[in-house]
Amino acid sequence: MLTAKGLFQEIIDNDESFRLFCSIAASGESQGGWENARIAALVAPGMRDLTPKITRHGADEDKHGRIFNALMKKRGLEPVPVPPDTDYTMLLEQRGIGLAHDKLRRDEPLTERDIIVYLAHSRVTEQRAADQMDMLVTYFGDHPELGKAIHMIDNDETNHLAYCHEELLRLARLGHGRLIQRTLRESALVEIQVYRDVSLAVMGHMGRILRWPRAKGAVLAAGIRGMYAYERAAGWHRMVDLKMPERLDALGGPATPAPAF
Repeated sequence: MLTAKGLFQEIIDNDESFRLFCSIAASGESQGGWENARIAALVAPGMRDLTPKITRHGADEDKHGRIFNALMKKRGLEPVPVPPDTDYTMLLEQRGIGLAHDKLRRDEPLTERDIIVYLAHSRVTEQRAADQMDMLVTYFGDHPELGKAIHMIDNDETNHLAYCHEELLRLARLGHGRLIQRTLRESALVEIQVYRDVSLAVMGHMGRILRWPRAKGAVLAAGIRGMYAYERAAGWHRMVDLKMPERLDALGGPATPAPAF
């Protein structure tokens, strides 16, 4: 029987599939680090109290990228180019999720609306990241090679999600509730489509590396499409709800270092 744990175990056990998995993850995290650093540098003048938190968010993402690269280095592996159809961050930007890179490359201050939209987009994508890391901790939290790394990243992703909830609720109280809810809904409906497409692409690449039988690939693809159907019908609601988190001021300090990596 196919299980998520069994599939990830196959990917981890093979150097080529492990290298692709870590390369995709490292690229996405590094891209997030750059985006947050640029947003912190350009934050709207009236919202500069957020600058330290956005800066820490970016530093955490950079750290995650270094961790995935270090996991490859431990095996003597070098990163590989990320196939465009697996580039979650790039595909989201192409669909209008996240602030456009052209805007971030200009040295022009962002608007208050830009920052609110950034936080709403982050709330959606950080939910996905937190869910994925929770799954990896459940299955591989005690893994001798990966355990420490995924626990560290999982803790950071929980902090990022808490920060998004807290700041969006604060901004909603200031009168931005309609913009926040509209942006959350639009972002979630696009994100679940991109996540489906990226998942299908990643499984396709992994299947070729690991030489999965065609029937196995078909079952996995059906499962991914089934999950999308559930998320399109109702599951997306978990990505737009806002509630005060247990961890308050989760990004209020400096980024936690990762000396082991």
